[in-house]
Amino acid sequence: MVSFDHRDPGTAESVWSAALKRHLPPLVLDVDRVVVVAAHPDDETLGAAGLIATAAARGIPVDLLVVTDGEGSHPDSPTHSPATLALARRRELREAASIVGVGSEPVFLGLPDGGTDDHRDAIAAALHDVIDRASADRLLVLSPWRGDGHRDHRVVGEIVEEECAARGVRSRSFPIWLWHWGGSDDVPWERAERLTLDAAARDAKTRALDAHASQLRALSPALGDEPMVHAGMRAHFERDGEVFFAPEPASAASAEPTAREAVASPAPPTVDQGYFDGMYARHDDPWGFDSRWYEERKRAVLLAALPRRHYRAVFEAGCATGALTAALADRAEHVLAVDLASAALERARTRLTGRRGVELRRATLPFEWPEGEFDLIVLSEVAYYWAGDDLHRGLAAAVSSLAADGCLVACHWRHPVAEYPRDGDEVHAGIGARTDLVRLVRHEEEDFLLEVFGRPGARSVAGDAGLIR
Repeated sequence: MVSFDHRDPGTAESVWSAALKRHLPPLVLDVDRVVVVAAHPDDETLGAAGLIATAAARGIPVDLLVVTDGEGSHPDSPTHSPATLALARRRELREAASIVGVGSEPVFLGLPDGGTDDHRDAIAAALHDVIDRASADRLLVLSPWRGDGHRDHRVVGEIVEEECAARGVRSRSFPIWLWHWGGSDDVPWERAERLTLDAAARDAKTRALDAHASQLRALSPALGDEPMVHAGMRAHFERDGEVFFAPEPASAASAEPTAREAVASPAPPTVDQGYFDGMYARHDDPWGFDSRWYEERKRAVLLAALPRRHYRAVFEAGCATGALTAALADRAEHVLAVDLASAALERARTRLTGRRGVELRRATLPFEWPEGEFDLIVLSEVAYYWAGDDLHRGLAAAVSSLAADGCLVACHWRHPVAEYPRDGDEVHAGIGARTDLVRLVRHEEEDFLLEVFGRPGARSVAGDAGLIR
């Protein structure tokens, strides 16, 4: 664990402003309820007050579970005892929660500040209870990031990730002290998502921060009563967005698996490069893109389903050997096609030699989603390779880069494959459940499902052509 002193100047916000100019996929609040687990009063405000205010403005209920009272924030204070600080911090949290729109009473566990590691079972039990009472099909649980450099943040973050994974509940974590001690190389950018805050959410967060007076202002002029969050640190939480991290892959997590995880039969992980390298090592055309009538016909169906004749910028995720890429290039000014397998890209380059407006690139999706805006995004036989939250991450990135007049095409094999973490129907159910997309086309066969989605308000081909009003 890193070592830091809250009194140090820390990393300047200007450093983070530069680092955060990179494209991050959005955190999409397509949920019915939010639970925020705070290790201390003010964690929820520093890391997620903007999200809480945004959720509340959309009518999404938010519950708070507060593990400790944060009574150890000023151990050398000559004016405030731990008991006094505990009462003050509960009062401050209630005020901050009210400001950002939390309608329910926070649940306070009152466990010892700094001693969460000795109370893991109690924290897990309380989390189970809150999740059970939330009774929401689409629940999002937030907690401090386990890599934040603070013992209580690590413990609470680990428990939330483990319990949510065991119950199939979506979770995200937020950094707090990382912004103080860290730099760009310390951030797991491949798992990062951003929620952009509107003016109302930013204002609510500012006022909620002010409510935590015991942490942001000196308790007194005396030595030992200095603010925990000085002005330079506070600047990290006055941005126009908040950053959240998806859970670590199970193989990278340091904690032991829970009993439930140990006896469960887990779905396969996101398919990695080794699988594709092996396929191309054994076959020049592993899926028969050029030899099977099934593939040729499916391409024709996809191309016929496109609502427009011509596109400005196309992104094809998982282009393989470029058979579909070549056809898309006939109808677009520019096509960006990416694949994980170098061998596939070599074959695609051979096929597309001399074609103008075609760019081939190696990338690991959904983590290395390209920057830019596209009026056509093609997910053909690719999204069922993405396990767990990776599918949500990929769809969020796709929607984020979709032009206002753009469309997303999804086409996937429907039969189960042992190596794939999900089937095509699961992929399309995930896309169809999104509130930021509307279905324009659906073509269903026993073997594959093809759908075209647009932004809300998108019209049919006949409507665009003026044939109907």
